[in-house]
Amino acid sequence: MNSKAIGGFINFELKLFLRNFITVFFLLVFPTMMLLIFGGIYGNAPSELFGGVGAINMFVPAYSGIVIAVTGLMNIPISLCEYREKGIFKRYKATPTRPGYLIVALLIINTCMTIIGMAILIIVGKIVFNIEITGNFPQCFLVFMISVFAIFAIGFFVGAIAPNMKASNSIAYLLYFPMLFLSGATMPYEIFPKGLQNVAKILPMTYSVKAMKSVWNGGTLADNASSLIILLAIGLVFWIASIKAFKWDT
Repeated sequence: MNSKAIGGFINFELKLFLRNFITVFFLLVFPTMMLLIFGGIYGNAPSELFGGVGAINMFVPAYSGIVIAVTGLMNIPISLCEYREKGIFKRYKATPTRPGYLIVALLIINTCMTIIGMAILIIVGKIVFNIEITGNFPQCFLVFMISVFAIFAIGFFVGAIAPNMKASNSIAYLLYFPMLFLSGATMPYEIFPKGLQNVAKILPMTYSVKAMKSVWNGGTLADNASSLIILLAIGLVFWIASIKAFKWDT
């Protein structure tokens, strides 16, 4: 792999990413706004609704779902379709530079920006509400990355099968909003009626949010083994399907 070429593509992808106001806003600003608004309303006093845990200590790990969904379900599939529709992949295939480097750079930048988005959320939570991770931080990070692996796989699959940007955008929205509102990433899963909770179990993001909240507040990987296995299985299936379905040209 040509590291110099990868570096150039990474620089290119970073500039494109930062120019996309909507993605930057919903990744870096929107989750923090949610935390400040609802954190100010509910505070962080122990709550029976959350099993004796403060609301903010539930909101911060839950909002990881917002962060991951923005890059994984919105930015990645739309970017892939844009490159295919505009013939960028096709042009690179006619040069000594492999078009696959562009995909690697796209995944690297989106992963790094997702981590930055979560870091900003944690920093603001610490400064404003003095939150603490009562669980094991390396385990929290591992759960976060497993969630990234699964959700990015779904987004990449959408980008692989969507015939154009318009279709990709439509599919992305159809996936993004149900996951955002029904998984517990925005509204607490605990307040949902039983029927809606059963519907939420269909969504991969539900398992991500559930595991993040648990490990953040003292749970272990073993406690969340079923959720993590589901996420890993989803990620593996969709990455394999994406590779098989992906087309360089329209």
